[in-house]
Amino acid sequence: MDLRSAEADLGVTPPIVGDALFHCQQAIEKALKAFLTWHDEPFRKTHDLGELGTQCVTLDDTLTALLRRAAPLTEYAWKYRYPGDVDAPSSDTALEAVALARKVCQEVSSRTKADVPGDG
Repeated sequence: MDLRSAEADLGVTPPIVGDALFHCQQAIEKALKAFLTWHDEPFRKTHDLGELGTQCVTLDDTLTALLRRAAPLTEYAWKYRYPGDVDAPSSDTALEAVALARKVCQEVSSRTKADVPGDG
């Protein structure tokens, strides 16, 4: 999964932290859905990383701790997408989210690429 959009949002002045967090949530969501698809495991339409993560760990329980850490990022699917009375997130929060999203994407990728004939 590509996190360049999140990194680009953090690289401007002032940083667009809310959008960066949205991109992190989306990267994790898409990685988990790709993992489930890879295993021919159906999933319902949802942005809930906890729900998707629970499905993923039934297939690979070594992902449990990582996906438990990722689940709270679910709120970034909506929290900063619309104007309202929401406290602005910090750049540090976004940097942590980028690192976590990158780790989730790497772990999922490593568990699917190994099975691709001729890959590597």
